[in-house]
Amino acid sequence: MSIDLTVLSMAVPSLSADLAPSGTQLLWIIDIYGVFLAGLLVTMGSLGDRIGRRRLLLLGALAFGGASALAAFAWNAEVLIVARALLGIGGATLMPSTLSLIRNVFTDPAQRRRAIAVWAAAFSGGAGLGPVVGGLLLEHFWWGSVFLINLPIMALLLILGPRLLPESKDPHPGPFDILSAVMLTAAVLALVFGIKEVGKHGWDTASVAMLLGGALVATLFAVRQRRLRHPLIDITLFRSLPFTVAVFANVAGVFAMTGVLYFLPQYVQIVLGYSPLEAGLWALPLAVGAVLGALTVPAIARRLPVGWVIGLGLAAAAGGYALLSMLGANEAMALAFAGGALLGGGVGMAETLTNDVIVGTAPAEKAGAAAGISETGYELGGALGTAVLGSIGTGLYRDQVLDGLPAGTPDALADAATQTLAAAGQAAAQLPADQAARFLSLVNGAFVDAMTQTFAVAALLVAAAALAAFLTLRRHRHTEVDHP
Repeated sequence: MSIDLTVLSMAVPSLSADLAPSGTQLLWIIDIYGVFLAGLLVTMGSLGDRIGRRRLLLLGALAFGGASALAAFAWNAEVLIVARALLGIGGATLMPSTLSLIRNVFTDPAQRRRAIAVWAAAFSGGAGLGPVVGGLLLEHFWWGSVFLINLPIMALLLILGPRLLPESKDPHPGPFDILSAVMLTAAVLALVFGIKEVGKHGWDTASVAMLLGGALVATLFAVRQRRLRHPLIDITLFRSLPFTVAVFANVAGVFAMTGVLYFLPQYVQIVLGYSPLEAGLWALPLAVGAVLGALTVPAIARRLPVGWVIGLGLAAAAGGYALLSMLGANEAMALAFAGGALLGGGVGMAETLTNDVIVGTAPAEKAGAAAGISETGYELGGALGTAVLGSIGTGLYRDQVLDGLPAGTPDALADAATQTLAAAGQAAAQLPADQAARFLSLVNGAFVDAMTQTFAVAALLVAAAALAAFLTLRRHRHTEVDHP
């Protein structure tokens, strides 16, 4: 599933050529999966506490497989957006089930931390390997093949899951509050959609209304949880400083990783002219760094306070972004590899400990809801990484292209140039050779400038998150926290 978070990034150029999505549709194709995951993870985690985490996992596998088949054979951008939304809904049933099962199987804190380290290594490594797998598939098949890889995995889970996985659930769950589930989903969707609209249109009335509406619904949701005897989310968990900071650090870490994976495949394939497989290999240091960071951090955390380690991880990720912001229109493989490895390693370190803090804070019977909160932060960070950084980059790219186009450029050509880099390439193919060369030089240069400026902004944002984690958690040496 984590591969599915990033594998699509490699297919952006080819699906853009085939389905011709607008710039806004392309952003939706990429991040609507994470948006629906973020909106439904807590709800599904709470549902798993009630009906059984293994049962929810198997139902999710069936739904995820069906949505993958629809996405693979989508015939236009709108169908692909719907399929990606359905993938998000199916995925929301899978993710909290895995982490909550770990919480209940491994009751010893040291064993649980090691288990979560392996889980995080697989998750972060899978996300980093997505571009490699996607590139390999795209060397031989069409862009829809990146979704078909889910089918054998889901089939294997459906066959082996009932035999190997223990069932667990809350013995006294209380009633399921449907209104809370609807409010949480509506709040997340409104906030993310509002952010996307700000990136597209600026601070217009619709964007501000979406953001304010999402914030209002989120506030009403929190008030309702405090009043319910059996809330969807135990708000008292946020009284724990390690828990709260861990959630926000979770968001920051995944924000960092997914943001770079929006830009890097387009840069390597279109600007530098590499094949999809070669472009995927450029992202391999990100995966290797994430796995190594996740697997080594339990030993580091035995010697240093958790806030130091989380802050160190996020600081390394910020340093990776700073290196990547130095890329140019010419090949710089060593710089890209060093930046990717530093970014992946930092995120792997931070994410392992933040998940351990979040899951370790909650009582065992609420493991599904706690896992949902953890992975909501993960998926919200992923959605915001694409929505915020993608929108910033798209806006900078559009402005630079418009400033550089000569007077009298046909409207159709100008519109194609400002939508996506792939659309600009298709438009250039219709021009005479000398004009096409100048046009491509303009749009490629604009994209690289927009990408590196966005990476510099991301470095500052992640560095701020690292400082906040260090300052607020520097006295906390252990991740095992008492439940309020």
